[in-house]
Amino acid sequence: MSLTWITIGLGLIFVVVLLAPFLIKRVEANLELFLFIMGAIAASVSAVWSMHLVEEALVEPIKITAAVFLAGLLFHYFRHQIRRGVNGIIKKIAFRPFVFVVIVVLGLLSSLISAIIAALVLVEVVIATGIARRTAIKMIVIGCFAIGLGAVLTPLGEPLSTIAIAKLKGEPYNAGFFYLFDLLGWLVIPGVFAFGALAVILVGAKRQTDTVLESKEKEETLIHVAVRAGKVYLFVMALILLGGGFKPLVDIYFIHIPAFALYWANSASAVLDNATLAAAEIGPNLSELQIKSALMALLISGGALIPGNIPNIICAGKLKIGMREWASVGIPIAIIVMAIYFPLVFILR
Repeated sequence: MSLTWITIGLGLIFVVVLLAPFLIKRVEANLELFLFIMGAIAASVSAVWSMHLVEEALVEPIKITAAVFLAGLLFHYFRHQIRRGVNGIIKKIAFRPFVFVVIVVLGLLSSLISAIIAALVLVEVVIATGIARRTAIKMIVIGCFAIGLGAVLTPLGEPLSTIAIAKLKGEPYNAGFFYLFDLLGWLVIPGVFAFGALAVILVGAKRQTDTVLESKEKEETLIHVAVRAGKVYLFVMALILLGGGFKPLVDIYFIHIPAFALYWANSASAVLDNATLAAAEIGPNLSELQIKSALMALLISGGALIPGNIPNIICAGKLKIGMREWASVGIPIAIIVMAIYFPLVFILR
């Protein structure tokens, strides 16, 4: 198949992946399977099927799935203790300061405890508060922005940072453990605090409870824990196939575009997992400005929609947040934050 037809085919796939979950409820309800099918189609259109891709798709999700499953077991057995602890804290301090501290602490700690564990803790804390569903969704989405942003500071935080360090460890950057902290820390740390402040504004001053959300959580069984972990496995596998399918276009077009254009082009991370795009884009052949602009765009836009980042996937799955519910909060925030960071990346450098 010619490059022109591959480009057209992948363009259509991108549009379908973006719009179908909003327009078709059955797709939204079975997002993992839908993305897996689209990933397989993308890999077929690009003719990138290989034993390496199949092995990567089968093996890479294992660690994440195991972490989700083990954390799910832990939270399953200690849910009531966590809930009592959270409620005890809320009784001692006002709700807004509590929200700020939770978002900021998890955002900063995610670079050490991993974005996955931070996301699972966020979900359990939100459930323990018993807040209304709409408020919970706002707190979850903003929390995932903060976690996804903060996790980049070390290679322990998330797949994106691990991949970036691995690809830049040789000449000319010789990236070590603190390379991304040195490169992005002055942009990331204030951003985490800003997301904490935004959460305070959007969740409101009072803790409005929602017994429906609370009762759903009480009914969770070990089977639910296992099913959720299985969905995460399928989700990550789908994202790897999507990334592999789109890699030829990234190799041809993304590498050669200017840093400011790369920044906006990486808004595609809302649909395609930001770690997958980082694996395709980041390399020693890029300038440091290109690396900085690409990574910041991936980190920010990755919070806009559920497929953009692993914390989003975990939180949405556990609270059964639909794509439209997430997008109603995530897309406006991503657009505004992308616009705010643009001059910071390219002017104050």
